[in-house]
Amino acid sequence: MGSWKTWASASAVVAAVAGWALGATAQQPPIKVGVLHSLSGTMAISETTLKDTVLMMVDDINKKGGLLGRKVEAVVVDPASNWPLFAEKARELIQKEKVDVVFGCWTSVSRKSVLPVFEELNGLLFYPVQYEGEESSRNIFYTGAAPNQQAIPAVEYLMSKEGGEVKRWVLAGTDYVYPRTTNKILEAFLLAKGVAKEDIMINYTPFGHADWQTIVADIKKFASAGKKTAVVSTINGDANVPFYKELANAGIKASDIPVVAFSVGEEELAGIDTRNLVGHLAAWNYFQSVKAPVNDAFIKQWKTFIKNDKRVTNDPMEATYIGFKMWTQAVQQAGTTNIDAVRQALYGQRVAAPSGFEAVMNTNHHLSKPVLIGEIQGNGQFEIVWQTKGPVKADAWSKYIPESAKLTADWTYPWVCGNCEKPKYSQ
Repeated sequence: MGSWKTWASASAVVAAVAGWALGATAQQPPIKVGVLHSLSGTMAISETTLKDTVLMMVDDINKKGGLLGRKVEAVVVDPASNWPLFAEKARELIQKEKVDVVFGCWTSVSRKSVLPVFEELNGLLFYPVQYEGEESSRNIFYTGAAPNQQAIPAVEYLMSKEGGEVKRWVLAGTDYVYPRTTNKILEAFLLAKGVAKEDIMINYTPFGHADWQTIVADIKKFASAGKKTAVVSTINGDANVPFYKELANAGIKASDIPVVAFSVGEEELAGIDTRNLVGHLAAWNYFQSVKAPVNDAFIKQWKTFIKNDKRVTNDPMEATYIGFKMWTQAVQQAGTTNIDAVRQALYGQRVAAPSGFEAVMNTNHHLSKPVLIGEIQGNGQFEIVWQTKGPVKADAWSKYIPESAKLTADWTYPWVCGNCEKPKYSQ
C-alpha cells in the first residue's frame, strides 16, 4: 500500500485530468438543429407552431444535460412561404450554420424545393407533415402520414355504413403537388372501387384563395344529384378559413355534405369560429383529445413551455416530437452526429407516441403509426369517431398508381434502393 502522500498526489492528478475533461466538454461547440418553417406568409398559420415545438424539444433535452455531453442549439430561419427561398435557407443552414439536422417544411412544394440541396450536401431533414407519397430519399425521414395512413382510410370510412355510405366525391385542393398527387391516387382508388367517373368532381385553387362563393355553389349543385356526397379536402393554409365560412353561408351542414380535411387540425381551428363546422371531419394520426397518459404528458409539456393554456397540440406537432425523439436516440446510439451513422441508427427506432401507440421508423424512412378520424366539436377539438386497431406501416409508393406499384423504398444497408423496381425472387 502506498503512502498517504503518494495517494494524495495521485488524487490530485486525477482531479486535474477530470477538471480538464470537464472544461473541454464545456468548451465543445453546440450540436446545431436547423428549423426551416414559414413564420410569415400564407403557411405561417400552420408552421409557426412547429418551430415552437422544436424549441420545446431543444429546451427539454438541454435541461436533461444536452446530447453527447454537448448543448443543443436551435438555428431558426424564416423561408416566408416562398418555395424557392426554402432551398436557399436549407443551403444556408447546412453550409453556413453547419447544422447537424433540420426539422422543417410543410407543403410538398417546399420539400421538393429543398430535396436536391439535402441530397447534394448530404444533409438530414425530418419532414413532419402528411403528404402525397411518391418519393424516397436517403436524406429525408418522413414522420407525417403517407396516403395509406390518411387519405385512403378516410375515404374508406366515408364509403362505409358508419361513415354515411358516400357515393359522390368532391376532391378539392390547393393547386400544388400534394393535392394533385393525392387526388390522382384517390381518383384511381375510387375508380377501382366502382365509383363512376361522373361521380367524381376535382377542383384546385391557388394558395391563399379567398373567394369561395362560386366553387361552393358548384359543390352544392354537384351534390343535388340525389346521391350522398362528401368533400375530400386537401386545401392548405389560411384558405381554409374563408372556405369553411362560405360553406356555412351557403347553408351546407356536415349532415348534408360532410368535409373530411387532411390539413385542418387543432391549430387551424383555433383561428376559426367553429360553430358552423361542427360535424365535419379530419383524418390524422393524432388528436389532442386522445386519452393516454403519454398524451397528457405531451400536452402538459407544451402548455408549460409555451406558457399559454389556450395553445393546442396537433398532428404535425406530434410528428415533430416523434422525429426529434428518434433523432436524439439515434445520435446517442451512434455516439456521433455524423449523418451516415445517424441514418443507419434511425432504422428500428421506437418512440411511445402521444397517439397512445408506439411509433416505429422503418427502412423506407417512414413511420408505422395509427390512423384516426375526428369530428369537429364546438370547442375546436375533435371527437375521435374511428381509428385503426394499431399502427399502419406507411407506403412510400402507392399501389393505386401503376408506375408506382412496381417500385420499392428500402434503404437497408447494404441494400440501398429508393425508387427501383421491387426485386423479383424465384419461387
